[in-house]
Amino acid sequence: VQLQASGGGLVQAGGSLRLSCAASGRAFNRYTMAWFRQASGKEREFVAVIRRSGGSTDYADSVKGRFTISRDIFKNTVYLQMNTLKPEDTAVYYCAADSSIIYSDSSAALRYDYWGRGTQVTVSS
Repeated sequence: VQLQASGGGLVQAGGSLRLSCAASGRAFNRYTMAWFRQASGKEREFVAVIRRSGGSTDYADSVKGRFTISRDIFKNTVYLQMNTLKPEDTAVYYCAADSSIIYSDSSAALRYDYWGRGTQVTVSS
């Protein structure tokens, strides 16, 4: 599967953005989809996941209550709605997919086989 992320940009603190990740190929609903981010000089970190089985979701503590992950199986797209953005949310955001990842590994970047090119999110104070 090929992934294409979009929707990043520059926004003021307190604002909102919606990221999209379009997936090519078939059987989109068989993939667990996740968002990760990497700030300058830092390691890539987990942001949110939506699992292929049942569509359960999980979030990093730092974004709970502010970010929402969702998927549209008809459009083969996963979204990350980001509200109440903070300067510390500034990073390159990546979407990832995997068809065989297990529940307990779904926040581990190393477990994902497919990655899209990142999209820059910059939050000004």
